[in-house]
Amino acid sequence: MTEVLEQEAKGAQTHAPKYTRNNPYSSTVTVNELLTAEGSEKETRHVELSLEEGMTYTPGDAVGIIPENRPEAVAEVLAALGFKGDERVLDHYKVEISLEEALRTRLGIGKLARGSVNQYAKLAPEIEGLKVMVGPEHKARAEEYCWGREFVDLATDFPHVVKDPQELFHVLQRLTPRMYSIASSQAMHKDNVQTTVRVVRYDAHGRTRQGVASGHLGDRAGVGVKMPIFLHANGNFRLPEDTSAPVIMIGPGTGIAPFRAFLEERQAKGEPGDNWLFFGEQREALDFLYKDQLQKMHKDGVLTHLDTAFSRDQAKKVYVQDRMQEKAAELYAWLERGAYFYVCGDATRMAKDVETALLDVIARGSNGTLDHATEYLAAMKKQKRYQRDVY
Repeated sequence: MTEVLEQEAKGAQTHAPKYTRNNPYSSTVTVNELLTAEGSEKETRHVELSLEEGMTYTPGDAVGIIPENRPEAVAEVLAALGFKGDERVLDHYKVEISLEEALRTRLGIGKLARGSVNQYAKLAPEIEGLKVMVGPEHKARAEEYCWGREFVDLATDFPHVVKDPQELFHVLQRLTPRMYSIASSQAMHKDNVQTTVRVVRYDAHGRTRQGVASGHLGDRAGVGVKMPIFLHANGNFRLPEDTSAPVIMIGPGTGIAPFRAFLEERQAKGEPGDNWLFFGEQREALDFLYKDQLQKMHKDGVLTHLDTAFSRDQAKKVYVQDRMQEKAAELYAWLERGAYFYVCGDATRMAKDVETALLDVIARGSNGTLDHATEYLAAMKKQKRYQRDVY
């Protein structure tokens, strides 16, 4: 190894984060408040978590939160399996713990995965109902079964399959951390990290369900509660190095989180670049996340433009991509000035619709074709002027 490489390796060791997913920091919840108003169809929360001195993040990064499964869900699984919970098992690191602790803190008993159905079926190859869901040729059938179900449903529908609790480590996936976009700037909040969480709750197949991490944060993470966390860098989602460059941010719903961090950073550091935010949700009166702060930033000139789209406030639904189309000429002028364009939020539909709208904005603004717009966008990507954080 050359001297330079040796020095780099040493540097990497020194700067490696102290806390990781396998060695998380035991953080304290300092704020956990509802952002949506009573009557909203959504439950979106603002959560603040304490940091140890020396823990640092950059706007665009994520906080990894390591949740626990609900005690009620664990009890249901134990009952379905016919175990008491005090049985001893070895976890992924060969540490001996109780089965109850394993199901609460180590194993993913939430959303049912096709892989779990396959592994479960291997324990009982004679069961016809399981056999017809195994293998690539039965993929569609297995996926249909998994939809909206959790492990408890599988254990209830096909009982007495798991004879030895240790077998669950082959059947179930690990309980993994959930990554949330950071919604704060450390230049403004030195000792904590903040995030925006949509609590997922739904009914399916006769049971009331909730997201593992969002449900934990929604129901069992009040002020003073400890949560294992770590910080996760995202070098592909960053403010421009040129602080005078304009920034366009498309962040409907909880996609607002990193842009609140961007705006706080630019405000705290007095960065001169213009900022334009498009925010969308269902109803202005109930779902306008961080309304007071954003409107104050607009009034103070931190936010040059604040465009909102509340889809349910009028007969015809209006989304952020519609607002982009309405402002096409000015949007294109910003791009020509070298603006950076950011998208955060739902990958399945929103991000695609926003990209389609952006291509249209470019084609109209440049009197060009869709092919020309595609080339223009490809050049923006190359210059890192088009960045997405979608999930």
